[in-house]
Amino acid sequence: MSAVLNPAPKRRADILFTLAVLGALYAAYIVRNVLLLIYVSALFAVVLSPLIQLIGGIHIGKWRPGHGIALLILILGLATILTLFLIFAIPPIFHDARSLATEWPKRLTDLTNKARSFPFLEEVDMTKIDDYVAAASGGAFGFFRGLAGGIFGLFTGIILTAYFIIDGERVFAWAITMVPFDQRDRLSRTLLRAEDRLRHWLLGQGLIMLTIGICSLIVFGFLHVRYFYVLAAYAALANIVPVVGALSSLVLASIVAAFDSWHKLLGVLIFYAIYYQLESAFLTPRIMKSTVDLPPLGVITALMIGGAMAGILGALVAVPTAALVAVLVDEYLVRKHRGGIPHDHELEHTATSHEF
Repeated sequence: MSAVLNPAPKRRADILFTLAVLGALYAAYIVRNVLLLIYVSALFAVVLSPLIQLIGGIHIGKWRPGHGIALLILILGLATILTLFLIFAIPPIFHDARSLATEWPKRLTDLTNKARSFPFLEEVDMTKIDDYVAAASGGAFGFFRGLAGGIFGLFTGIILTAYFIIDGERVFAWAITMVPFDQRDRLSRTLLRAEDRLRHWLLGQGLIMLTIGICSLIVFGFLHVRYFYVLAAYAALANIVPVVGALSSLVLASIVAAFDSWHKLLGVLIFYAIYYQLESAFLTPRIMKSTVDLPPLGVITALMIGGAMAGILGALVAVPTAALVAVLVDEYLVRKHRGGIPHDHELEHTATSHEF
């Protein structure tokens, strides 16, 4: 009776709870970059776990690699492939770079003569390029500082991803304890369904990267662009980052082609113009529809929202995040309104093997 007559303690508790929530949201906003890096690392741990399980299934006598050894084998394998590729790719590039440095004055004169043959460029003093390059180099310190920060963030993400792969079960079990006990089984089943769709995203993204790699390899080889195999490999790898990866590969290929001839540059520009129209309008929406079961409009919208909210990282994880959100919405909103019951195969999916 006294609690009803005196609601002041309840009001104070509500006020304190509201302030605590606002404080937590403000703290999350301050460290949003760190939280985003943790989220991206956990996401990649989920999509890479099938490779770890595949390596872990290898038997040599009675010995079978654990998660840690399997991860080490994967890293060493990728590092070996990268090293072999660089052994073949770096020497010709280094040789041509030295030749370019010695022949730069002659190249600049030729470039000036060619440029003056175009309309509206007769009055442009191409000899000022050296001044522009010198002025731009003044910001080189800021560029390399940003590059160093990006490399540090990359290695931090790799370490976090490795931690989530090795100790993912314990992290998952700890996270589940933060929800009410009667909701844990349902949430576990839902997250396991989302995990399957996230792994399919890696397959779809790999198909898109393989497509641009093969197409650019064929076209650049036909145009006789220098280092066409290096440019094709970079185009494939960079395509994992939407928009920014495509632009960087376009700029790099255009620069290399421009040093040979305007015809090669024109061919590279035409190829990228046609390919990325097909990729954005046809390939990406349909591949992601078949792998993560998202409609084409949902894929495009997710990429736009992710890029606007968190830049490159946001665009990188936009589609798998959209797949995760779609599973949660289907479980807790759609089925709630239609009174749906989980399918039999979902009930058989117990929460005993929560692996990243």
